Amino acid sequence: MGISHGEAQMRLMMMLLALVFSGVTMASEDRFETINRKVHGFNDFVDTKLIRPAAKAYKKVLPRPVRYSVRNFFGNLSDVGDIINNALQGKPKQALSDLGRVLVNSSIGIGGLFDPASRMGLVDHDEDFSQTLAVWGVPRGPYIVIPGVGPSDTRDIFGRLGNHRMDPLRYYYPVAHRNSLATFRLLGVRAKLLAVDGVVFGDKYIFYRDAYLQRREFLEKDGQVDDPFGDEF
Repeated sequence: MGISHGEAQMRLMMMLLALVFSGVTMASEDRFETINRKVHGFNDFVDTKLIRPAAKAYKKVLPRPVRYSVRNFFGNLSDVGDIINNALQGKPKQALSDLGRVLVNSSIGIGGLFDPASRMGLVDHDEDFSQTLAVWGVPRGPYIVIPGVGPSDTRDIFGRLGNHRMDPLRYYYPVAHRNSLATFRLLGVRAKLLAVDGVVFGDKYIFYRDAYLQRREFLEKDGQVDDPFGDEF
């Protein structure tokens, strides 16, 4: 039996990914630690001098209800990716649930500013393209710290590219407005993580690396492992 064009593209993608990741060991080995530490130091400097102060100002200026609405708005956008990834992972019930969330929050929730879907029992199923690749059998690959982004791994790099394609904000024009919204989203995420700054101890590089790996494991196993950081990472 022949295969469709879409199936052929999917198989080709999987073959390419298999070639990229063949022979790659688990990220926990951190084979690039020397350069990763340098990139981490750069990222930490930028965060300390620029992003963290901006996030503090964001949190100070905007009242909590407004911050919640901003978080809900961007969360509603991310639910679109959840729908696609749940479908790609063969989870139709979760995909339909997330579709219901988007429809309810986009309408009754006034464009996603409010989250009536959660009160209606429509749970958010957090899935991204990196998790989809994991379901498809793509190995994680070595741990990598990306300049200006932070902790990642070779599979997650491809995952981030997929997430970018699924992000509705990517298709919003004009570009200047889109970039402003993206900056606003970044500040909202960083403001939420301000509470984590106080619990960082010891070697910050190791702390962030281990937190990232534990969080990814939690997501990939659908919460079937201990997750001490909840929704923070």
